[in-house]
Amino acid sequence: MIRLSLIIATYNRSAALIEALRSVVRQDLPADQWECIVVNNNSQDDTLARFEAFAAKHPQVNLRIVTETKQGLSYARNRGIEESRGEYIAIIDDDERINEQFISSYVDLFDRYPDAASAGGAIIAEYPAGRPKWISRYTERPIANPIDLGSQIRLFPAGRIPGGGNMALRKSIIEQYGAFDPNLGRTGENLIGGEESDLFERLNAAGTRCYYVPSAIMWHIIPPRKTTKEYFSNLCRQIGRTQRLRAAKRNRYPQLLLGEAVKWGATLLLSLGFLLRLTPAKARYLLLMRYQITCGMIKTKRG
Repeated sequence: MIRLSLIIATYNRSAALIEALRSVVRQDLPADQWECIVVNNNSQDDTLARFEAFAAKHPQVNLRIVTETKQGLSYARNRGIEESRGEYIAIIDDDERINEQFISSYVDLFDRYPDAASAGGAIIAEYPAGRPKWISRYTERPIANPIDLGSQIRLFPAGRIPGGGNMALRKSIIEQYGAFDPNLGRTGENLIGGEESDLFERLNAAGTRCYYVPSAIMWHIIPPRKTTKEYFSNLCRQIGRTQRLRAAKRNRYPQLLLGEAVKWGATLLLSLGFLLRLTPAKARYLLLMRYQITCGMIKTKRG
């Protein structure tokens, strides 16, 4: 009996996908109790060939791949959910690796906590080329979204949601409240997001409970190209654009801009603190983050 379906959407990152799968096949839960569905979202590289070669070496594991022709992370994840056979769904990305207890931790959580509609685990940022000196706890969040809420199972605090690359849900909850909004989520190299926030906002409005599972650990691999100034600037601008689209959908655009003004005040104070501690690079990138997010919130020809 398949208890949990693990879904991985992938696009043109065959090497990263195989590394993620190496951690997947090491799970401690018996292989007949879970499956892994890779959703190939129109990859133009050798994703299919490399997956088939990898799966052939691990026949004991329920590994399969499907193709989603509609471009976009939300489309791909939704396709994985449609293909799933498990009563629980877990989602990771193709640039991650997970610990051996990842799947069993979520199965145990949902079995032990019948009120749990969704869950999320710990996220640890990993920089193969070294952590850049300009990264602070504030600027790291859009890049890697590290999460550590302690060593005990607990409810996610108000205002916090699981990271998109380490979350789990009961399939019945998705069937009841809907999956990911295809109008949101990354498409190819477009970094617009917000699909996870939109989903968890719906679940929160319905009064469902979301638990933090410390033993479900994911390492988010951050390659050097994702720590360049150009990538960081574009990412932050798209975050602002995402927030604008979601606020417009809820008729809360004025409130969004008011909140951003408050965040500018906090950003200036934090930047001053970095300067006083002689870490000017952290101050510069914090200001850059806020500036690009604000630009994304304001509709321009680029956005």
